[in-house]
Amino acid sequence: MSSAWLLPEHIADVLPAEARRLEDLRRSLLEMARSYGFEQVMPPLLEHLESLLTGTGRALDLRTFKLVDQLSGRSLGIRADTTPQVARIDAHLLNRKGVTRLCYCGPVLHTRPQSPHSTREPLQLGAEIYGHAGLEADLEVQDLALDGLRAAGLAGLVLDLADARIVRGVLAGVAVGAAALGQVIAAMAAKDVAALSALSLDFPVEVRSGLLALPTLYGDLAVLDEARRRLPACALVSAALDDLAGLARHAAIAHPGVRVGFDLADMGGYAYYSGARFAVYAPGASDAVLRGGRYDEVGAVFGRNRPAVGFSTDLKLLAACVPPASRPTAVRAPWSEDPTLRQAIRRLREHGETVVCILPGHEHEGEEFDCDRQLLAVDGQWVLRAI
Repeated sequence: MSSAWLLPEHIADVLPAEARRLEDLRRSLLEMARSYGFEQVMPPLLEHLESLLTGTGRALDLRTFKLVDQLSGRSLGIRADTTPQVARIDAHLLNRKGVTRLCYCGPVLHTRPQSPHSTREPLQLGAEIYGHAGLEADLEVQDLALDGLRAAGLAGLVLDLADARIVRGVLAGVAVGAAALGQVIAAMAAKDVAALSALSLDFPVEVRSGLLALPTLYGDLAVLDEARRRLPACALVSAALDDLAGLARHAAIAHPGVRVGFDLADMGGYAYYSGARFAVYAPGASDAVLRGGRYDEVGAVFGRNRPAVGFSTDLKLLAACVPPASRPTAVRAPWSEDPTLRQAIRRLREHGETVVCILPGHEHEGEEFDCDRQLLAVDGQWVLRAI
């Protein structure tokens, strides 16, 4: 028999020190989003399954826990990603004509961990702009992401840029079945040139040449010029390369401490993203700490297909990369029913101080807070003194 206190694999309690770091991050990033004009929403943890998995949400099928609603008998899902829910809110509940900026933070649940050491219960924070097709929305989301990470204390960031339109542009006009396309995308993601060569034998020469060039097109800004020379000349590819150049130029000016790179064969979220996408890497992290991009088709299934761009991050992953903060300072006070002491404690708390009352018999125990001051009775008055 397993112990009653053991949790499922890749599920863990969050203890005080980590919980404090997560809450500090949550507040910092949501306040940063608020300063940009984003409004916070709180979608429910579970919904009808078809709402979570329709449209671009279908890729989440294998990651979604499913159950039966005891009230209606319908299938429900526990969200594995919040973006489809936010798209539903934009399309049906808000239904605004102009630009809508929304942000959120809450747990999601995955049937399997994304990596051997990751949690199945990420704390997902994200921000999304609906209603603007221009590059300005992409730039704003990119700025918010990088400003938020910098405010969290991360340095040495790397911004990796790609665009879903490039592969689509290279393959434009070629009849490729769904199964064959899946194989091409898998080979591209693995940068398996041999497999790509075999899969594209019957493709037009220019298309095949472009596909085989993509796995080699990664690096700095010079990659974009090389791509213009080696990829088929078409409007979709040109637009993608222009946008990537614009995003890179803006990042270099607005975030000079961030290194910008490109990987034009990056297939992450290929079925989901519709345009430019980005990932941000931090020293010490085994994977990207934040991902985002443009996904204009996300609201189509809800009857309102309009431009959308955003990002999301797992605060638990992010917290592991943030430099450890010192313990918060606090005031130490004795436990007493003395009305003047209670009034002094209340006054301090009203002014934002943390006051830890030491319960009788526990005067010498360790504390989570760093009590650097104490309340002492001096001449009938309770006054603060440094410890």
